[in-house]
Amino acid sequence: MVNLKNKVAVITGGNGVLGGAIAKGLAHNGVKVGILGRSEASVQERVAEIKAAGGDAIALVADVLIKEKLIAAREIIEKEFGEIDILVNAAGGNMKGATITPEQSIFDLDMGDFDKVNQLNFKGTVLPTTIFGKAMVKNKKGSIINISSMAAQRALTRVMGYSAAKAAVDNFTKWLAVEMAQKYGDGIRVNAIAPGFFIGEQNRDLLLNSDGTLTDRGNTIISQTPMNRFGKPEELQGVANWLASDESSFVTGIVVPVDGGFGAFSGV
Repeated sequence: MVNLKNKVAVITGGNGVLGGAIAKGLAHNGVKVGILGRSEASVQERVAEIKAAGGDAIALVADVLIKEKLIAAREIIEKEFGEIDILVNAAGGNMKGATITPEQSIFDLDMGDFDKVNQLNFKGTVLPTTIFGKAMVKNKKGSIINISSMAAQRALTRVMGYSAAKAAVDNFTKWLAVEMAQKYGDGIRVNAIAPGFFIGEQNRDLLLNSDGTLTDRGNTIISQTPMNRFGKPEELQGVANWLASDESSFVTGIVVPVDGGFGAFSGV
């Protein structure tokens, strides 16, 4: 069993489905978690859930794209819980204009939405890392876990902007792993998790009909996933706990797929 008791973590997007599951998994293992998100109501709701389950959590209401808000959040969690050991960059999302539907082509791309998606997913990973990672440098110890996507590794139709942003996250993960190790020693590690297909609020209507049956896209995805199902959010907890703990002390610069075999299957 991983030893995470009394470590301190910040989870950006911890009020979301996947980030929330990771936060709950860390808290279950004794980590004091800071739930960071823009919506105070959903952040407070996640904190309450963790506390009700016997965990320790604090609300950090902030936008991952606003430096001053992130600095304020860092000061709050350090005052409440102490030094930061773990950062999970789970904030992200998509926008309609950065998605190309079957009726559209690349020439219909909305560059405004494309920029916003890149800002949220890529800059929204880099900026929190520069704020919370600085706290790790003081002690030369910490684990940064970025949330990528299988869309970064396989060409998926529709999600053009999101895929490009997550591919940048993959590259940043590897670059930063080298940067941290060479400049600050072997105590600060940087890795990423690449979820396959999980049902969330943003993709629910793309994958499920109103009666709960699969859409055409949902059927295609399941047919290309050897485990023949979507992932469950709690299935991200094991790898996140491992990457956050000293059990993975010689692991840095990798992207771990959690995808039910989607990335391994050729379709034949």
